[in-house]
Amino acid sequence: MSAHCQLTGAKPGFGKTISHSHRRTSRRFDPNIQRKRYWLESEGRHIRLTLSTKAIKTIDAIGIEAAVARIRARGVKV
Repeated sequence: MSAHCQLTGAKPGFGKTISHSHRRTSRRFDPNIQRKRYWLESEGRHIRLTLSTKAIKTIDAIGIEAAVARIRARGVKV
């Protein structure tokens, strides 16, 4: 599963880990991605989305129908 949110588009960031001796090594900052299932009333079916935790809170605020409209506006298939 790729670390990519379908609603917000959040994806991994990259940077360096700096040790006590100040040696730098590459690292990756992954968003907190969860797979969540929602009931889509307008289509009469369940959908499974790959979302960041911030996106889950956004869906709680705006509703699943508005969130699916935003996802489809980004060109992502649901």
